[in-house]
Amino acid sequence: MTAIALSRIHFPITTLGPGNRIGIWLQGCSIRCPGCISADTWATGSGTTTVQDVLSAIAQWLPYADGVTVSGGEPFDQPEALKELLAEMRSRIAADILVFSGYSLEAIAVHLDSMTGLIDALISDPYLIEASQTLALRGSDNQRLNVLTPLGNAKFAAYQRTVVPLDRKFDLMMDGKGQIWMAGIPARDDFKRLTAILSAQNHKIITTQDRSVRASRNQTND
Repeated sequence: MTAIALSRIHFPITTLGPGNRIGIWLQGCSIRCPGCISADTWATGSGTTTVQDVLSAIAQWLPYADGVTVSGGEPFDQPEALKELLAEMRSRIAADILVFSGYSLEAIAVHLDSMTGLIDALISDPYLIEASQTLALRGSDNQRLNVLTPLGNAKFAAYQRTVVPLDRKFDLMMDGKGQIWMAGIPARDDFKRLTAILSAQNHKIITTQDRSVRASRNQTND
């Protein structure tokens, strides 16, 4: 099967679409939006697995999943692997599939044509750190929620709305080394508030969002 660069998978994820979802984060991003919550998924060259291995890893959760969310990193930086993964998942589950991409809908139109019926809903366009944040499931208001199938309409039409307080929550994941990941759509200063709270308790926190902002500033100064 096709090689695929994978960052992590987790179940259940409850903050990136309706219900209890399988979260799949791909590794590698050429867009690298400043302020990205997942800057740890930008780097490439850290090794690959196969689509079959990903499918084997999530097989135990498929009977219980209300949907699948694919994010990154940038999924469309690996279009062939993404297409194969989506096609294999579609043959195994009746649940919806949501994909996040930093590319515009127009920029990936050719890939989407080849994936017709495989993606139910797509969040497109880059995250803009200075843009307003008033829309559900989107990190910045320039991003679009594109409903691509009847199932997508049934599951995601309700997200064509402004954000509500219940949207502002996170899933927490921890690995064996004690590293913590957060999944969700943070408000602009959420991590600043978290850092202040933990610092007041003599804890040190460095987020990948901090690193992405610093990296952007360094590129600007070069």
